[in-house]
Amino acid sequence: MTEVTLNEKLQKIATEIEGLTVVEMADLSKYLEEKFGVSAMPMAAAAAPASASANAAADKEEKTTFNVVLTAAGDNKLGVIKAVREILPNLGLMEAKKLVESAPKDLLTDAKKDAAEEAKKKIEAAGGKVELK
Repeated sequence: MTEVTLNEKLQKIATEIEGLTVVEMADLSKYLEEKFGVSAMPMAAAAAPASASANAAADKEEKTTFNVVLTAAGDNKLGVIKAVREILPNLGLMEAKKLVESAPKDLLTDAKKDAAEEAKKKIEAAGGKVELK
């Protein structure tokens, strides 16, 4: 990929975005979609149509990375919030609570198999429901 250079104003915005938590980034993305009627998904799909067949071939092979998706908090929401904070220590208490309450949500993306299974065990031990995709 070629490196994109940004002017000072855009670089400042990019630096601020890089400092956001996962939940804050999701909220920003949703806001931009609603405000401007745009989504990052069409750009990503347009950028990689040729790799779709490569991805299909890779799916037939054993997966090495997984997305860990919290599907439900279950009866012990507080325990699940604590487990989420163990998995994502950069989240504050309110951010973790918001993430758990807005399930289904991605906890980890492109996580190695061991890390994904460990996160799944922690959430399920706390009473939550998790899917590995």
